[in-house]
Amino acid sequence: MNKIILQSKVVARLDQNAAAIYLTSLNSESGRRTMKQALNVCAGLLGNDANAITFDWSQVRFQHVTAIRSKLTEVYKPASVNKMLAALRGVLRSAWQSGYMSAEDFHKAASVKGVKGETLPAGRELTSGEISALMAECEHDVTNAGARDAAIVGLMYSCGLRREEVVTLDLADYGTEDGRLVVRGKGNKERLAWITGGAARAMADWLTVRGEDPGALFVAVNKSGRMSSREHMTPKTIYTMLAKRATEAGVKSFSPHDMRRTFVSDLLDAGADITTVSRMAGHANVTTTSRYDRRPEDAKRKAASLLHVPYAGRA
Repeated sequence: MNKIILQSKVVARLDQNAAAIYLTSLNSESGRRTMKQALNVCAGLLGNDANAITFDWSQVRFQHVTAIRSKLTEVYKPASVNKMLAALRGVLRSAWQSGYMSAEDFHKAASVKGVKGETLPAGRELTSGEISALMAECEHDVTNAGARDAAIVGLMYSCGLRREEVVTLDLADYGTEDGRLVVRGKGNKERLAWITGGAARAMADWLTVRGEDPGALFVAVNKSGRMSSREHMTPKTIYTMLAKRATEAGVKSFSPHDMRRTFVSDLLDAGADITTVSRMAGHANVTTTSRYDRRPEDAKRKAASLLHVPYAGRA
């Protein structure tokens, strides 16, 4: 993409940088990481060698945001463009609220509308056979890592947890008697999840290994199988673990979020009410949940099969 060169001074002090102020206001580490990446793209379009933290956002005006929107639509899908524009509005709001931009300039710049369009959700659902293969691989691993990973896989599939939610869990969040789990999701919103069946059995095996010391529910296990501490794992560790187990189990690669997608899809297929599933997933609204509902596509596939194409194939 061609750059929209905006001559702007570099702001060195973080307490004077609108991006730093905006990112600090976000509740989750994953949210800060995502929006910082979005702002880096926008800053890169606005100036030579500019990034989110070094760029002076107070100089951005309506015409710059309009040009950014145009450039982004040449490369990115509508959802990605709108996410970047949301980050841009957020940083401009911080510039205005901090006194670095006038209200008039902010409102004009923030008035640039998002891009219309709808894309299919990225990723895939895992089959029941793939879930079974992952659990079997963990179960056959007699080390501490095997017990831990079985509990994590069971938890992510049966409760639909994001990897950031998994790594923030403490032992005190889990009720061993009734299977109640307190989950802290996006925006520091708490919800209850319920661990039952095989997931509960996997959790019981892990807790037998882990012990009753307070701290993180899931902890790091080194190559020799020893638990190194009671500190929380990182989201990257969850990603690496799932990739490793997938390779060992012969399962096609998938992302941690695909476990969550499978959780929602399988519950809806099983007849669970979409409002209940939305609450279980911690979605802010049912519209988000409906994007993972594969039943309409199954109906379209069945409808398509009603038509007959008179072609027998080559002999």
